[in-house]
Amino acid sequence: MSQATGRVPAIHTESKIPRQLWKESDMGMFDGLLGGIVGAGMVSVVNNILEQHGGVQGVVNQFEKNGLGATVRSWVSTGPNESISPAEVQRALGSDLLQQLSAKSGLSVQQLTEKLSHVLPQAVDGLTPGGTIPKA
Repeated sequence: MSQATGRVPAIHTESKIPRQLWKESDMGMFDGLLGGIVGAGMVSVVNNILEQHGGVQGVVNQFEKNGLGATVRSWVSTGPNESISPAEVQRALGSDLLQQLSAKSGLSVQQLTEKLSHVLPQAVDGLTPGGTIPKA
């Protein structure tokens, strides 16, 4: 939300990230980009979240659907990122997905939601340059 206007910024859906970045053949480059944002240890977790939701737009929709729209829109916009608690991460992503990610990552759900509360804002922010959500 803009402090100057009191309005939530519009989310653009066109991306300046090249379309080939999203092709399977370029996943190594994507993993490198994402790894630079969230750290190598969380790349596969964030990739799984993106895949489960059909990309960044799907993740945004999931957070909006669970009452965290203003928070996730702050990550997309060019302003400061609002923080999110581990409990809010769990509410947004759901227990089933978090259990799957926990099993794959070797982290407990509690450890996972704690880490995701820090890396998801960075990941969404880094994957939405200039406040633009990449097309799937």
